[in-house]
Amino acid sequence: MTKRVAPFPRLLDLTRLSSRVGRGPHTGVDRVELTYLKTLLGRDGPIYGLVHIGPDYVVLGRSGLNAFLERIEERVQWGAPSITSHLHRRASYQRRSVISDLRRLALHRCFARGLPKCLRKLGANLSYLNVGHSNLRKNAFDAVHSVTGGRATVLVHDVIPLDHPEFQRAGTVKAFEVRMRVVGCYADHVIYNSLYSQQRAEFYFSQWGRVPDGTVAHLGVETVSATPNVSRKKPYFVTIGTIEPRKNHALLLQVWQNMYESMTEADIPHLYMVGNRGWNNEAVFAELDNAAYVGCVVHELSGLPDTEMFNLLAGAEALLFPSLVEGFGLPLLEAAQLEVPILCMDLDVYREFLGNVPIYLKQNDPYAWEAEIKNFMSNRDDEVRLGMHGNRSFQMPTWDDHFNLVLKVV
Repeated sequence: MTKRVAPFPRLLDLTRLSSRVGRGPHTGVDRVELTYLKTLLGRDGPIYGLVHIGPDYVVLGRSGLNAFLERIEERVQWGAPSITSHLHRRASYQRRSVISDLRRLALHRCFARGLPKCLRKLGANLSYLNVGHSNLRKNAFDAVHSVTGGRATVLVHDVIPLDHPEFQRAGTVKAFEVRMRVVGCYADHVIYNSLYSQQRAEFYFSQWGRVPDGTVAHLGVETVSATPNVSRKKPYFVTIGTIEPRKNHALLLQVWQNMYESMTEADIPHLYMVGNRGWNNEAVFAELDNAAYVGCVVHELSGLPDTEMFNLLAGAEALLFPSLVEGFGLPLLEAAQLEVPILCMDLDVYREFLGNVPIYLKQNDPYAWEAEIKNFMSNRDDEVRLGMHGNRSFQMPTWDDHFNLVLKVV
């Protein structure tokens, strides 16, 4: 990306990324926060990081951010926990290591009440960016606004917990609403990953009395060099995502159960489910633990590193994505980049950034999906199924496009 001189300091909130260490492969939101970190480090101008840990905050300078990035990318190991980290009694050893290193790397440290003074040390016209849905607290926004010319920008990925509380963990919806109310009241600008996310978020902001200025900037995807995994049983399909209700894994399991009961095992394509187990999905978990076809033609893969995931995806017949609601959908974009066909629900947000590339299924019906998958398999040599090959107007969203929009307003 072309470097742009920033005449003002930027402060990127890294609370989410630091909290995810040791919890498996990065989620989509984690990847976005990591991309912001690498992009801003690659540009001139003063850049800082903010992390909320327990009762206090740490501010990282450029050297601290580079050291943090080395640890996040596992090029350098996290250090041993300090003696004071034992005050975080409920934290794991890994978490205490992260807290200790963050404090060692800090340019400034303070308790919440000292955050305004701490941020004023960074200079006037401070531009605060929060892209991880974490640390969306009134005191953080107040501290930014205490700086002369200080501005706060938030990236809202979706408001699915408000639209579909039935898909969420118990007790999380109210906490999410509190964070979004803070954004509506105190953010100077909001970045949205899709027009759909903007429309849904601004619906709630308008009900709460204030709608911040907003910009839609589709997410990009890093160029992936993948080698199809030849060790997996073929032909196979892949689905990617946390195993939680809205991702609709139950539909795919029903499809494969139907095929297992009506076809010979040799004729059934395999399904690889890439993702950790989530919440509110006991029936699906029980099926994965007990069904005869699981382990034969359906395979659950949790904790799969990104490189292995992309290699697996590259060799798939198609990505299957029956999710019932999404704010964006990075796995679809990654599949499109690898020229892997996509079968997905017909959601407006997909048409917004993928056009006619996927094969859209309008019905949340396992029999309709089974018929489409069988039809797809019967035309395996037909390149027409690769919708992107016949869709010359499709332009892959890129991170350059994203930041060309975002860095004009932050």
